[in-house]
Amino acid sequence: MAVVFKKTEALTDTVMHYCPGCGHGIVHRLVAEVIEEMGLQEKTVGVAPVGCAVFAYRYFNVDIQEAAHGRAPAVATGAKRVLGPDSLVFTYQGDGDLASIGTAEIVQAAHRGEKISVIFINNAIYGMTGGQMAPTTLLGQKTTTSPYGRDKELCGSPIRMSELLATIEGSAYIERTAVNSTANIIKTKKAIQKAFGAQVNRKGFSLVEVLSTCPTNWGKSPVESMDWLEEAMLPYYPLGVYKEV
Repeated sequence: MAVVFKKTEALTDTVMHYCPGCGHGIVHRLVAEVIEEMGLQEKTVGVAPVGCAVFAYRYFNVDIQEAAHGRAPAVATGAKRVLGPDSLVFTYQGDGDLASIGTAEIVQAAHRGEKISVIFINNAIYGMTGGQMAPTTLLGQKTTTSPYGRDKELCGSPIRMSELLATIEGSAYIERTAVNSTANIIKTKKAIQKAFGAQVNRKGFSLVEVLSTCPTNWGKSPVESMDWLEEAMLPYYPLGVYKEV
């Protein structure tokens, strides 16, 4: 009998801990599928800092290194330089981690042109620590630390990481995608393939920013969260390739 579909071997059989409607599980599978399809499972090292994906080592059937909050790019830099150009090294980071605590780390890694790849999950909020306002939180969006909505005069405008990192010469591939529809999920997988491909071909720093949902901290159902991502996030965070060399 022909096999038409099977679970990727780059994921373990461990049941994931993520909340219902969270996009992490989808992105985990896409990353794992790309690793397996590229034949790099035995050459891959992932880096997971503090955040909702802190337990990534339970789910990916590759070597995973933990990192301090925001410091995943630094750890990945060390791993890549030790393991050499034939390895695949990626970080898996949320927006509170990458765009706030780790801003300097990610900017400098891109500036140096480190040949690592970053999977950046942007759900516009601190997910694990209680739903606080993140640098990516939208204007007017309510969080536990902005109960009346984010105010531009008090907090400034949300930061657009893909646009920022695309201006850095060391960046080789930057794309923003989403996981709110089948079509966008397919595009996300293709973006991950290109990001990993840029690293394998030694072109430089690569990042895929994935717009995702956080039903628990948004105070919405999974379906409502998908709708909110489409209606509120996409106008401010448009999808597309921001840099490819």
